[in-house]
Amino acid sequence: MAKSKRVRLLISGRVQGVYFRAYAQDEARGLGLRGWVRNLPDGRVEAVAQGDPAQLKAFEAWCRRGPSHARVQDVVVVEEDVEWTEPFPFEIRF
Repeated sequence: MAKSKRVRLLISGRVQGVYFRAYAQDEARGLGLRGWVRNLPDGRVEAVAQGDPAQLKAFEAWCRRGPSHARVQDVVVVEEDVEWTEPFPFEIRF
Protein backbone atom coordinates (compact mmCIF):
# COMPACT_ATOMS: atom_id res chain seq x y z
CA MET A 1 0.00 0.00 0.00
CA ALA A 2 1.36 3.43 -0.96
CA LYS A 3 2.07 5.96 1.73
CA SER A 4 -0.56 8.63 2.18
CA LYS A 5 0.27 12.08 0.79
CA ARG A 6 -1.30 15.48 1.23
CA VAL A 7 -1.57 18.35 -1.26
CA ARG A 8 -3.01 21.84 -1.26
CA LEU A 9 -4.45 23.02 -4.57
CA LEU A 10 -5.20 26.64 -5.43
CA ILE A 11 -7.47 26.76 -8.47
CA SER A 12 -8.01 30.00 -10.37
CA GLY A 13 -10.24 31.07 -13.22
CA ARG A 14 -14.03 30.99 -13.36
CA VAL A 15 -14.32 28.52 -10.49
CA GLN A 16 -16.83 30.14 -8.15
CA GLY A 17 -20.57 30.11 -8.82
CA VAL A 18 -20.26 27.04 -11.07
CA TYR A 19 -20.66 24.30 -8.39
CA PHE A 20 -16.92 23.62 -8.45
CA ARG A 21 -16.86 22.71 -4.74
CA ALA A 22 -19.76 20.27 -4.97
CA TYR A 23 -18.30 18.51 -7.99
CA ALA A 24 -14.85 18.47 -6.38
CA GLN A 25 -16.35 16.87 -3.29
CA ASP A 26 -18.02 14.17 -5.38
CA GLU A 27 -14.80 13.52 -7.32
CA ALA A 28 -12.62 13.37 -4.20
CA ARG A 29 -15.00 11.08 -2.35
CA GLY A 30 -15.23 8.79 -5.37
CA LEU A 31 -11.43 8.56 -5.34
CA GLY A 32 -11.40 7.77 -1.61
CA LEU A 33 -9.67 11.01 -0.61
CA ARG A 34 -10.08 12.90 2.64
CA GLY A 35 -9.88 16.66 3.07
CA TRP A 36 -11.87 19.73 2.16
CA VAL A 37 -12.58 22.42 -0.45
CA ARG A 38 -13.60 26.06 -0.03
CA ASN A 39 -13.99 29.34 -1.89
CA LEU A 40 -11.43 32.04 -1.20
CA PRO A 41 -12.28 35.75 -1.05
CA ASP A 42 -10.01 36.45 -4.06
CA GLY A 43 -12.14 34.27 -6.37
CA ARG A 44 -9.99 31.13 -6.26
CA VAL A 45 -10.95 27.74 -4.86
CA GLU A 46 -8.68 26.05 -2.34
CA ALA A 47 -8.65 22.30 -1.76
CA VAL A 48 -6.64 20.18 0.65
CA ALA A 49 -6.66 16.49 -0.22
CA GLN A 50 -5.02 13.52 1.44
CA GLY A 51 -4.73 9.95 0.27
CA ASP A 52 -3.01 7.60 -2.14
CA PRO A 53 -0.61 9.39 -4.54
CA ALA A 54 -2.32 7.93 -7.64
CA GLN A 55 -5.73 9.14 -6.49
CA LEU A 56 -4.28 12.57 -5.70
CA LYS A 57 -2.92 12.80 -9.24
CA ALA A 58 -6.35 11.88 -10.61
CA PHE A 59 -7.96 14.57 -8.42
CA GLU A 60 -5.41 17.15 -9.58
CA ALA A 61 -6.17 16.26 -13.20
CA TRP A 62 -9.89 16.70 -12.54
CA CYS A 63 -9.25 20.09 -10.87
CA ARG A 64 -7.42 21.24 -13.99
CA ARG A 65 -10.66 20.59 -15.96
CA GLY A 66 -13.35 21.24 -13.36
CA PRO A 67 -17.07 20.95 -14.02
CA SER A 68 -18.45 21.87 -17.43
CA HIS A 69 -19.33 25.49 -16.54
CA ALA A 70 -15.93 26.23 -14.97
CA ARG A 71 -13.02 27.74 -16.86
CA VAL A 72 -9.88 26.74 -14.98
CA GLN A 73 -6.91 28.99 -15.77
CA ASP A 74 -4.32 27.65 -13.33
CA VAL A 75 -3.82 25.12 -10.56
CA VAL A 76 -0.98 25.57 -8.08
CA VAL A 77 -0.17 22.33 -6.24
CA VAL A 78 1.83 22.34 -3.02
CA GLU A 79 2.80 19.09 -1.32
CA GLU A 80 2.41 19.22 2.45
CA ASP A 81 3.59 17.05 5.30
CA VAL A 82 1.05 14.55 6.55
CA GLU A 83 0.90 15.43 10.24
CA TRP A 84 -2.44 13.77 10.85
CA THR A 85 -5.10 11.93 8.94
CA GLU A 86 -8.01 14.12 7.90
CA PRO A 87 -10.78 12.84 10.18
CA PHE A 88 -13.71 13.21 7.78
CA PRO A 89 -14.56 12.24 4.21
CA PHE A 90 -13.93 15.08 1.77
CA GLU A 91 -16.13 18.03 2.79
CA ILE A 92 -17.09 21.51 1.67
CA ARG A 93 -16.03 24.27 4.03
CA PHE A 94 -17.71 27.64 4.12
